[in-house]
Amino acid sequence: MFDLALDEPVARLSLNRPEAHNAIPQAGWAELERVLDKLAVIRPRVLLLHSHDPGQFCAGADLGDLAELAGNAEARRDMRATMRAALDRLASLPFPVIAAIDGACFGAGVALALACDVRVAGHGARFSIPPARLGIGYPHEDVARLVGLIGWGQASRMLFTATPYDSTQALAMGLVEMADGSAWAAANELATTIAGNASGSMAMLKRSIALAAAGTSTSTEMDEAFEASFASDEFAERMAVLHARRSPGGGR
Repeated sequence: MFDLALDEPVARLSLNRPEAHNAIPQAGWAELERVLDKLAVIRPRVLLLHSHDPGQFCAGADLGDLAELAGNAEARRDMRATMRAALDRLASLPFPVIAAIDGACFGAGVALALACDVRVAGHGARFSIPPARLGIGYPHEDVARLVGLIGWGQASRMLFTATPYDSTQALAMGLVEMADGSAWAAANELATTIAGNASGSMAMLKRSIALAAAGTSTSTEMDEAFEASFASDEFAERMAVLHARRSPGGGR
């Protein structure tokens, strides 16, 4: 379901279940969490999440699973917990995660994209959250991420209508940060830019963004991290390069 390719400093994680339009079964969420645990140890500069085959991102949860879960409350709770653990792990990775989205991004696929830091939509991207059409709810933690990203008004419109939005509409409502003809090309260019920056800084900034998004405006943890960054090897190395460039004969 998920294929990992390491090309330091960028890691690429692809959804590879084309016969089901990358719909994620329950076992897929457990697999995702295992892969993310591995990545948390490897610590690439940036992770790019994309579809193995062009023209499709993720059709959502596997409908076969949903049918089987209809009469089994314990199994539903297990699936919710497995899915939540994987998405929380994705959101908490200590490095930036970019989603390159082309084709269908529905239901749980939107939840997957919401757990990333930056979303890049291709021309053919389509976004929809269809539970209202199915007669079920949407996990509250995913609703919370949606509201946090696009606001309660746009979230209400998207959830209540259950209609698809194209890449232009998604960009206008703030569901994606970039819309480009080729999501793959734009996301790779963005990943390369991000990968050129200091990994320690990005981990600190990602944590700070998460705290701010949760409503925390002051943080002793981040104050201490800010002070510690000035004693880091990365800061010393990058300042040395900067001084060398500005020294006589060193250019700018």
